[in-house]
Amino acid sequence: MKTLSKLQLSIAAIALSFNVVASPSVQLEEANTDITDTASLQNGAKLFMNYCSGCHAISFMRYNRIGSDLGLSDADIEANLMFAGDKVGENITTTMPEKGAAAWFGGTPPDLSLVSRSKGTDWIYSYLKGFYADESRVFGVNNHVLENASMPDALWSLREGQSEEAFDSDVRDITNFLDYVGEPAKLIRTDLGKKVLFFLAILFVLAYLLKKEYWKDVKYGIWRKRD
Repeated sequence: MKTLSKLQLSIAAIALSFNVVASPSVQLEEANTDITDTASLQNGAKLFMNYCSGCHAISFMRYNRIGSDLGLSDADIEANLMFAGDKVGENITTTMPEKGAAAWFGGTPPDLSLVSRSKGTDWIYSYLKGFYADESRVFGVNNHVLENASMPDALWSLREGQSEEAFDSDVRDITNFLDYVGEPAKLIRTDLGKKVLFFLAILFVLAYLLKKEYWKDVKYGIWRKRD
């Protein structure tokens, strides 16, 4: 019982620390992510590194792992994903100082390596789109999904510079990228799953033909000689 109680308290603490529950009055939009869409992942990675990585780390990932999975060369990585003089084999961290983060935001912005698994892609997509003007807040914005969030609207310039449809597409790409970051092996598992299903389909046909060959000499459960 003590172990169960500790586990329940741990789960509750994690839920509170990451604000995993949206406001009950908010209807989350469907992200409809697809991690097999390489173009979407590439754009999402670029946008994340340009608009999000200044505050948020994805320290479970390395630049060269992203490059390998998304078909990017080292030159592409250095040109589009690396801005702090890191090396391609290093983990993706943030240069924001902890003291500065505490003063500016009230705490260190969370690592987003597992945000898609803890909150879900619909939550991320709705949250990134959910900012609205609120002059009572420090940064002049609030969020429909997470009221009184300490994060500013980091994508405001992206929103202002294009149509609503294009902005939604970019937010979906960022969400798609974070979905991939949460479980990179999903790409391998998805590809392997297709191959396994194809193999099983062929095996089923062969097994069916073998069954017909074995059972063609059996009629009504009684062995009979061939004619």
